[in-house]
Amino acid sequence: MILNKQVGVYLNLVHCKFKQYISEIFKEQGCNITPEQFLVLDALWDEGDMSQQEIANLIIKDKNSVVKLLDGLEKKKFVKRVIDKKDRRQNIIQLTRMAEEIKDHVTEVAIKSVDMVIEGISKKDLGIFIKVLAAMATNMRQDISPLQIQHKQKQNTVEK
Repeated sequence: MILNKQVGVYLNLVHCKFKQYISEIFKEQGCNITPEQFLVLDALWDEGDMSQQEIANLIIKDKNSVVKLLDGLEKKKFVKRVIDKKDRRQNIIQLTRMAEEIKDHVTEVAIKSVDMVIEGISKKDLGIFIKVLAAMATNMRQDISPLQIQHKQKQNTVEK
């Protein structure tokens, strides 16, 4: 398998397995949330009340996905939507007492789960891994299409 293809295959594989693994551990430990819902709760625990758009920006998800996550969290009574007093067109998302009550347990489960995933991998290798992922994220700027990149690469080759 060529290296470029392996990158895509392994990124997808690890992403899917990671979500499935964390989901299973959350269930086993009595955490009634999904990994994506944890991201929302964790953002609210760290940052406090936010708009749906602010949450979407922080966890790097589209607004529609965040709405679905919030619907699920609201159904479980972990968050509530309150109309923003400054802009009545948007909602502010607030944590409920139930969400505050599960914070320590869920956070501990999440941290221990990730610790198990990275077990046996050196800090140096993890640092390199994070740098590579960050570089890949930077390379995927949304304001440039793959065709523009290909055209730019051809121009650079001709100029050399």
